[in-house]
This record gives sequence, structure tokens and C-alpha cells, in this order.
Amino acid sequence: MPTMKAASPTLDELRRYAIARSLFKPTTLPRAIAKLGFVQADPMRAPARAQDLILRHRVTNYRAGELEQRYARLKIEEDCFVNYGFVPRDWLPLLHPRTPRKTWDAATHERAQALLAAVRERGPTHPKSLLDEFAHHGRMPGYWGGELNVSTQLLDGLHYRGHLRVKRRDQGTRIYEAISHPEQDQSDAARLERATLLLDRVVALYAPLPSASLGYLTSLLGYGVPHLRAEARHAFSKAARTRYAHAIVDGQTWYWPADENPRSKRHAPDERLRLLAPFDPVVWDRRRFETLWGWEYKFEAYVPAEKRRMGHYALPLLWGEEMLGWANLRLDKGRLKHELGFIGARPKGAAFKLALAEELERMRLFLGCE
Repeated sequence: MPTMKAASPTLDELRRYAIARSLFKPTTLPRAIAKLGFVQADPMRAPARAQDLILRHRVTNYRAGELEQRYARLKIEEDCFVNYGFVPRDWLPLLHPRTPRKTWDAATHERAQALLAAVRERGPTHPKSLLDEFAHHGRMPGYWGGELNVSTQLLDGLHYRGHLRVKRRDQGTRIYEAISHPEQDQSDAARLERATLLLDRVVALYAPLPSASLGYLTSLLGYGVPHLRAEARHAFSKAARTRYAHAIVDGQTWYWPADENPRSKRHAPDERLRLLAPFDPVVWDRRRFETLWGWEYKFEAYVPAEKRRMGHYALPLLWGEEMLGWANLRLDKGRLKHELGFIGARPKGAAFKLALAEELERMRLFLGCE
């Protein structure tokens, strides 16, 4: 395959392209998920979960919680990619069977198998019924401090390993059912092909990508496919310059899908103001964010309050193609409250005031505020 070196776009063109290709015209929920490919999930509500904040810009008349409500009827799965989130069901053959980097000892494996057998016997299972029955498993440290029931961790481990799937959620709690995945061709060529197809999905979601960011995302594929880590690195090092279009812009090599043109005039931004989730594809790559907009955005939810500069859950504020600052939103007795921060001076004039008012009204409708 010939090298796909493209005519170099300017940084301004890359910025417009990054916005336009990700913030596409709102469509139906199934089509939006198919177009994105992966929707990152996060349990924190500030004022809504990340997956809902991501989808509200891309789905017509989307409301908070709609993904969870419709999940069982959509051809999607909760699973691991570069992070945890939602993937189209037809991605599963690329992700499974998943072999974790760390194996369970014999005692842990035996306990996990007992839990799995219980789910197989019962069908869709609420974890609480298992936690009551398997309480003798004890407790262990949780991911974010504190302790969790061992059975909770084992259920999560069985899900990660591909033995369980999330059938639906009840008030946010995963309802599990057993699942099995067909064996895959384990030849070197087949493994490399699967890793390369997954890398294609990374590029399709987050392009345009500086080389360092594509390398970092390749390493994160080790979370979703730890058994294909070596193949993912090989795909990046050997295929990137022949599989994807690329150009050097301001000293950095950037990559994007071979059939797209960052220089297209169709990427002109609209004048809508948008409050983006911290994990939105437009702002997810902090390295790219700083290159395109000239300032450092940080997610500070886990930073002690006294050390925060932007706030607990700062939503980047995009107006047209400019990233002006951020907003922190909260619900107070059903009313939406907001606090804004700006990198430079707050924009003056009626245009910004109107754009902000319209976005806050869209947020109220999305949240179902009074």
C-alpha cells in the first residue's frame, strides 16, 4: 500500500476538522453510536453522566438517561475499549475472548466459577442476590479507596474476561447474564488484523491525532485487548504511515482516516455554543486540546477542592471553533445553576449572551429541569 502523505493542512484547518467530524449533525441514537463507535462511560453525575453529556450533542432531542433506558433494545454492549464504555455489538469478535494480563489464583478462580455458575443457572441476575448468598467471600480494597465485597470485584472480573455481559441496568446497577464468545483464529496474521482494525476505530473516533497521542491511545488498547498489546504496537509502528493519511503540521505528524480531507471548506464551524463532557471525543486528548486551543484543560474531579483551578467537573466551553473556558453546572432543587471560567476576558456583546442562554436552555431540557 503506498504511503498516504497528504498536503499539509494548517493548525486552524485541523481545529475546524476536529470539531466538524466529531460534532456531526444530530441523528438517531443508534446512528450516533454507530458513527462514534465508542461512547466512554463514567458513573459521576455532574450534572449528568459522561455518556449522556456526549450523546446529547449528537442525538436529536436526547434526554439524560435515555441510553440506559434503551440499552437492552440497542445492538450495543458495555465493554472495555481504550476505556470503559459502550461499543457496537459487532465489535465483540475483535475484543474477545479477552485474556487479562493478571491471572487469578486457584482460590479466586474457584470462587469466580461459583458465581458464574449461579448466573448461568438463574439467567439475568441482580448482583445483590449474589452478594447475599456469597457474603462469605469477604471484602477487598476498591479501585477508588474504601472496600468492596469480593463478589462485586469477581463479577466485574468475569465481565471483563467476557464470561458475563450487562443485559440492562436497574437504577444504575448492572444486571448480568452469562455469555460465551467463539474462539478466534490465533495465527499471527489474524491477530495483527484484529489489532489493526481496532486501531482503525481509535483513529476514526479521535482523529486528527498527533503522533504522540496515537501512540498513547495504542497503549490504552492494552486495556481492551491485553492479549493483543504486542500486535497493537506493531500495527501502530508499521501500518500508521501507510494506512492513514498524515502530514507534518508545526513540527508534529498528524494522522486521520485516509478517505477524509482536513482542508475541506465543509468544516466551517457553526455559531452554536456547546458545553462538552470532559470525555467528549473533541476534548478527550489533552495533548491535542492544548495544541489546538493553546491552553491546558484539566479534569479535577479527583483533585482536592482547595487545589482545583477549574472546578469539580469543568465542562469545556466551545463557541464556534474557539474554546473560551469552562462551566461547572449543578442542580439545586430542580434548578440548573452554572459558574463560568474563562481563559481570557469574558466575551462581551449580545451574541455570546444569546448563545449561552440557548445552550443552558438545551441543558435544562436534556436534564428535565422545571
